[in-house]
Amino acid sequence: MRVTVFDYGAGNLHSLAKALEGEGREVRFETSPRIAVDTDVLVLPGVGAFAPAAAALAPGRTEMRAAILDGLPCMGICLGMQLLFESSAEGPGEGLGVFAGPVEKLRARRMPQVGWNTLDDTSGPLFADSRLEMAYYANSYVCRPSNEHMVTAWSTHENDRFPAAVCLGHTVGVQFHPEKSSAPGLRFIRQFLKCLPSQP
Repeated sequence: MRVTVFDYGAGNLHSLAKALEGEGREVRFETSPRIAVDTDVLVLPGVGAFAPAAAALAPGRTEMRAAILDGLPCMGICLGMQLLFESSAEGPGEGLGVFAGPVEKLRARRMPQVGWNTLDDTSGPLFADSRLEMAYYANSYVCRPSNEHMVTAWSTHENDRFPAAVCLGHTVGVQFHPEKSSAPGLRFIRQFLKCLPSQP
């Protein structure tokens, strides 16, 4: 299984690569959005700001969006989840628009949200099998999907309840960092990879 991390200059990706590695999996990094979709699994990583990430995505935005909507398995983490949406209040640029809705600033006084937070109203096999009940966050912005039926987990920071995870087909977006969420977070990633259809 070829797992490609789209590298838009998000900083140290070592912990994410370690979480994705495993028997039968080849992890690579790719800076071209057009080349990145030539893979079995696409990962949009977490650290960074929306505007420069959207600018790095722009040359192949149409191709990446089409590939994901056509069934290419994809996991977006933190900023990567936000790139799966249409736009962000953090800065200019277009997201992929796989999920309808904007990205907005947390409605809270203490920002960024950094540290552990509880997940609630979780649903689906990824949460059931990983037993992920708390996760590690580092964010000031959150996604506001137009269709909340796609939300598979929630978290609350101060009084702002926001989607912790969304899912559509083989596309999963998580606002938290599973690669930094201890053993249950690693199980979440590996369960995602395990649940994907077998490659020819």
